[in-house]
Amino acid sequence: MSILTWTLLALASPQDAAEDREKRGLELFERRVRPILVDSCYECHSLGAKKVKGEFLVDSRDALMKGGSSGPSLVPGDPDKSLLVLAVRWATEDLKMPPKKAMPPDDVRAVEEWVKLGAPHPKALGADATPAPRKPLDLAKAREFWSLRPVSDPPPPAVKNAAWPASDVDRFLLAELEARGLTPAVDADRRALIRRVTFDLHGLPPTPEEVEAFVADGDYAKVVERLLASPRYGERWGRHWLDVVRYSDTAGDNSDYPVPQLYRYRDYVIEAFNRDVPYDRFITEQLAGDLLPAATEVERRRHIVATGYVASAKRYGSRVDDYPWHLTYEDTIDNLGRTFLALTLSCARCHDHKFDPILIDDYYALYGIFASTKYTWPGIELDKVQRDLVPLETPDVVEPLRRARADEAAILNAEIKAEKDKKAQEKLKKALENLEKAPLPFETAYGVVEAEKAVDAKIQFKGNPEKPGALVRRGFLKVLGGQTVTGADSGRRELAAWLGDPANPLTARVMVNRIWQQHFGRGIVPTSSDFGKQGKPPTHPALLDWLAKRFVEKGWSVKAMHRLIVHSRAYRMSSAPDAANAAIDPSNERLWRFPRRRLDAESLRDALLAVSGGLDLAPGGAHPFPEPKAWDFTQHKPFKAVYDTNKRSVYLMTQRFAKHPFLGIFDGADPNFSTASRVTSTTTLQALWFLNDPFFHERAKGFAQQFKGDIPRAYDLAFGRPPTDAELAAGREFIAKSDTESYARALLRLGEFIYVD
Repeated sequence: MSILTWTLLALASPQDAAEDREKRGLELFERRVRPILVDSCYECHSLGAKKVKGEFLVDSRDALMKGGSSGPSLVPGDPDKSLLVLAVRWATEDLKMPPKKAMPPDDVRAVEEWVKLGAPHPKALGADATPAPRKPLDLAKAREFWSLRPVSDPPPPAVKNAAWPASDVDRFLLAELEARGLTPAVDADRRALIRRVTFDLHGLPPTPEEVEAFVADGDYAKVVERLLASPRYGERWGRHWLDVVRYSDTAGDNSDYPVPQLYRYRDYVIEAFNRDVPYDRFITEQLAGDLLPAATEVERRRHIVATGYVASAKRYGSRVDDYPWHLTYEDTIDNLGRTFLALTLSCARCHDHKFDPILIDDYYALYGIFASTKYTWPGIELDKVQRDLVPLETPDVVEPLRRARADEAAILNAEIKAEKDKKAQEKLKKALENLEKAPLPFETAYGVVEAEKAVDAKIQFKGNPEKPGALVRRGFLKVLGGQTVTGADSGRRELAAWLGDPANPLTARVMVNRIWQQHFGRGIVPTSSDFGKQGKPPTHPALLDWLAKRFVEKGWSVKAMHRLIVHSRAYRMSSAPDAANAAIDPSNERLWRFPRRRLDAESLRDALLAVSGGLDLAPGGAHPFPEPKAWDFTQHKPFKAVYDTNKRSVYLMTQRFAKHPFLGIFDGADPNFSTASRVTSTTTLQALWFLNDPFFHERAKGFAQQFKGDIPRAYDLAFGRPPTDAELAAGREFIAKSDTESYARALLRLGEFIYVD
């Protein structure tokens, strides 16, 4: 067996990414592609067209696959061979769609991404140009769906094996196991358990000293509290949150302009997890921090930075005067729905939701809240200057500096008008341009504030802002209460209160499910950002509700949820397989054993740095972006950079358009989308990285220097256990025939290093 094949086997995982790709593709079709086809193509290529051109229809997937007189229009998975994509790209003179005016680049990218994801299309659903007659929403019936019912508080069930449960969590799980003839696995040994819980809560391997201390005293509670109290905890769990809110250090416009201030939001998230900010408060700070009172200056600044969540919504295109704000608001609403409610709200942008009880009115009720909010301008190809950054200093510091800058600009403008010499006038204009680009001498945040005037939004026919309909009052989803904004402000603070209301049946369920997912690799609801009819139902609905009730009772404390889960016996089970159980429940849906998992990208990189002695545990801080006055990024020359660091991977600079080389290879989150769960792929590139990448070789060299030929020490560092006699003999033979560094590379490629039991 070749080293390449052996490495691929070490990386292999049974998880299939196809289902995730199809789901993302369907969501992208409903949210972006269907409206594009309706607006740009239906006039000439639908059953409702006066005359169908080129014998080509786009109003069903069969028609798209069949194509027209030029041949099939789609090759699912391959945009470059799909005539539809070539047409919207205006790739050739005789293939342009629409023919009169090219689509905006962001629309083209959406079609490309949809095809890349396999071009999935909702079955039995047309894409009619005229919406079907609206049916009244039966709220009572809608609220019968499992996720929209009030959260219950079921008693833990009785079980036959009363000696096994260590907590009420175990009783819920064991009752399901016993009902299906399944038996729980034995307990994990102490070495496996401390490695598991340390990676789980810190994303790092335990040190040999930490392992030996736990093996000696067995005080698991002490280990858990130490892990929760460490700054490493927030770095690990903050990263999970950044996945969901599609965090990026760039704006996502055609040129992907950098946003130097966004690291402050990243650090806010990490600190919030470390401080165990109550989850309902965490929601409020991110949506409306600028509107909250603050007891201290530190708290005031923190609140402003928290609104980076809203501000970091994706930017589109390069237009300035007619910038498509409706797309940025859509991205905000889409992420808000997925993150806090696990609902696909943006599917109601063009019509009532096809599956869930969300009306187009609901979408525009939320739209008005964000249209009444002033977003920071990140800079864009045709307007390169950042604007409307939120000062972190108080007004008494900020206003004199602003006045002085305005006076200086006024003087330069006057000099430009008075100057007769064209050449001198151009020096002066350059000075004014540099003055406008230069940041004022106070710290700022990439956040949001209230717009000058709050507005209600009009429904947009087919999602087109140029085709307005009825006015909708700012407010919340009707199925979740339908409250409306009562004041004259945007309503962001009220929105946060509606989301964090214990009576809301979704918010607590969604968050405890996310916590459970990160501990066990899969949520009780497997589709953790879709609690609607297109998502999957919970495997343990009573347990989900019981946890949601405890979450609220314990003050929305995330750390309290960790304690409840990691102290359960289910969490402390072995991952060893069992043939009899596997015959009944091959995918381990009922958790009869702990699921073995591959390290995610950040944990793998951090583990390599840790065992090689190269990990820098200092906080990340700002990225070394070029000075704003040097920004000249364009659609054809977008910003792109990789900033090497030995700090934790959560501090790596993250771009929307260009993935970090390592994170891209090992399935890091895609910051263009909310990432509910990481896909685990197995590719030749991953195996080749372990063979050839300079970073890996450097880490292996450092690892070899850490153990210096001491094989038991190498095993302690890499695996948290001593070698067997056979492993010790094989290691000595390997080193004798080769060298210590080659041996180090071999150990770091083993599945035992890459996986956690």
